[in-house]
Amino acid sequence: MAKMVRKQVYIDARQERSLKRRARSLGVPEAELIRRGIDALDQGAATTDRDPTQWRAARAFILRHRRPLATGATRTWRRDELYEERLHARPR
Repeated sequence: MAKMVRKQVYIDARQERSLKRRARSLGVPEAELIRRGIDALDQGAATTDRDPTQWRAARAFILRHRRPLATGATRTWRRDELYEERLHARPR
């Protein structure tokens, strides 16, 4: 077993109830669930930190570029422009 390091964390009452309930149902210590949660973060399994402003930006982008064309109309944008806009908007 790997060497353990003691940590003290603060969680709110809802998190405590959830942690206790989940640990009891799985038959594992609460600390094991916390360790599993950290491992899940390292593996990219946690997806709880969704940014609503990013969703609004993506939705605006989609709506801006999917307008139906009138009969005989031509597009005012090129495919390359869509990729350029996306690449410049993405944080690096």
